[in-house]
Amino acid sequence: MDILKIVLTIVYVIDCIALSVVILMQEGKSAGLGAIAGAADTYWGQNKGRSMEGGLVKATRIMSVIFFALSIVLSMNFLA
Repeated sequence: MDILKIVLTIVYVIDCIALSVVILMQEGKSAGLGAIAGAADTYWGQNKGRSMEGGLVKATRIMSVIFFALSIVLSMNFLA
């Protein structure tokens, strides 16, 4: 069980670092003055799910689920 705990801890640390990097790479959610003029309804605004920003949002969701799952598994006593 010690090897499993070490492997999960390494994966947990890598996930924490990757999650921090992905969150810092994302743009802010404030649209600024462009939303007043309607500039947010451009082609890039409508297809945001297929862009790099959409990929970062999906990666954040996946890594956060992994983070919480590993947090719960590593906090259980059966791995001790």
